[in-house]
Amino acid sequence: MGNTNNHNYTSPTEKAELKLDGKTVEFPVVIGTEGEKAFDISELRAKTSYITLDQGYGNTGSCLSAITFVDGDKGILRYRGIPVEQLAEQSTFIETAYLLINGKLPKKGEADQFSKELTENASLHQDFKEIFDGIPSSTHPMATLASMVLVLSGFYASWGDPNKNQTEVEFRKASAMLLSKIRTIAAYSYKKSIGQPLIYPHRSLSYCANFLHMMFSLPGEEHPIDEEAVKVLNLLLILHADHEQNCSTSTVRLVGSGRSNLFACIAAGICALWGPLHGGANQEVMEMLDEIHHQGGGNIQKYVDLAKDPNSSFRLSGFGHRVYKTFDPRAKVIKQACDRYFNKHGVHDPLLEIALKLEGVALKDDFFISRKLYPNVDFYSGILYKALGIPTNMFPVMFAIGRLPGWIAQWKEMREAKSPRIGRPRQVYIGPAKYDYVPIEKRK
Repeated sequence: MGNTNNHNYTSPTEKAELKLDGKTVEFPVVIGTEGEKAFDISELRAKTSYITLDQGYGNTGSCLSAITFVDGDKGILRYRGIPVEQLAEQSTFIETAYLLINGKLPKKGEADQFSKELTENASLHQDFKEIFDGIPSSTHPMATLASMVLVLSGFYASWGDPNKNQTEVEFRKASAMLLSKIRTIAAYSYKKSIGQPLIYPHRSLSYCANFLHMMFSLPGEEHPIDEEAVKVLNLLLILHADHEQNCSTSTVRLVGSGRSNLFACIAAGICALWGPLHGGANQEVMEMLDEIHHQGGGNIQKYVDLAKDPNSSFRLSGFGHRVYKTFDPRAKVIKQACDRYFNKHGVHDPLLEIALKLEGVALKDDFFISRKLYPNVDFYSGILYKALGIPTNMFPVMFAIGRLPGWIAQWKEMREAKSPRIGRPRQVYIGPAKYDYVPIEKRK
């Protein structure tokens, strides 16, 4: 699959020098495909007894990877070298998933076989129904999703076992199985949360159409499939498919470095994604827009002023990004999709109008410009999901479905890495110095 870990990217001419305690220590310089550079400090502690302190790991590279390239300063996102804008416009989520997992776009026969495997694996074992029956209906769909993915390891123990050698064909089948079943589990999680009966997958429908069918159909009353909605869902999932070493992806790799099986690693990634600073961010945006609409009467300026006020706890969700400093390429694609979908369907959404006004302010106001607070992917994705009829508590679940191909690809790459090591970050201890134990009767 073209794993970079099998190649040497260490510069033969460049070295990094560290002068410390009267001596100079050299470290190799690693240069990536796109020219990004890193100091290889793998032997820093061994050579100096020092470690680096990098809270949030914003300056630390944890791996070499051939999957996704991000340049936040230039607003670039590419999967396996292909710009995400091209994939969003021309590809499907399943083709993009194949690209991420297998390192190349599928040929016709490969795409047909992959689609066949997805169709064949859409249904869940009948025992799952009993497990779903035991879950309280008040359970958040993300908790159900993570639990059920972990339960899959009981039914398919050998499929994701990193301690057993798998052929490329076996791993592709395992990937297809997980990609197919997570969609069914997600739809079942929603049905469980609203007290409706579970709807079985339909073999004649495409991946995204089948998901919408299982989400919104009722026994004896099939949900009509809107092809434009299917296109929008494909686009949203593509834009979420991978994003380098983010919180959840790093979690998948970290758990996987301990040789945990694929299902355990994906379940851990789902839990990491759940938080409002990660996969729940678009839910935060929708709640903010709803507050401005209902409580603020649509008064944009009032909330902009609150966001600027250093004494206010209010913040505008969906602006700025940890990585992107000019614009988020995914946000541009989603905004265009919003315009097309709403215009075609004649939808009037006051929350979209508020979002457009907020964006207009942010693009002109020095407060936002100087802080590089541009609309990110979460700003518009929630509005589109809402237009598709997907409730806000399902937003992080949708993110998880979209991110699954990236997680699988990252797990596979980590497993195949040359000389893989278990993840074990260091720390700088700032607790009490040594003192002796005091018996309870003598404590003051």
